[in-house]
Amino acid sequence: MERAFEIIDHSADVGIIAYGVDVEELFSNAALALFSLITEPESVEEKLHLNLEVSSENRDSLLVEWLNELIYLFDVKHILFNRFDIESLTHNQLKAACYGETFDPMKHKIKIGVKAATYHMLRLDKNGGGYKAQIIFDI
Repeated sequence: MERAFEIIDHSADVGIIAYGVDVEELFSNAALALFSLITEPESVEEKLHLNLEVSSENRDSLLVEWLNELIYLFDVKHILFNRFDIESLTHNQLKAACYGETFDPMKHKIKIGVKAATYHMLRLDKNGGGYKAQIIFDI
């Protein structure tokens, strides 16, 4: 896969287009794109790991719930992540190991405050080269 994700401009919000050879890589790259909006992922060390489980009614909403769970962990527990191992993924449930560290203002620069992943202009497509998803975030 040539690229993991790209950032897209969207009026008062910000969006990403994530790519993956399979759905697991797509979900992992979408999470990486989210944290690249928040900070520089290369400044985050893998000092801790968290096992997450997210459920939803379908794959599109599962992607939104997954990203919102990660935003919640950053907002409430101040954890930044830089690696996501998707351990299992069905059309309505995801299990992942997430690696990162607690936010340190002396080490991590916060670029923008991401409030939530939205359903606005949400797209999840499969094509010949794999998968692609577009997600718009409230900032």
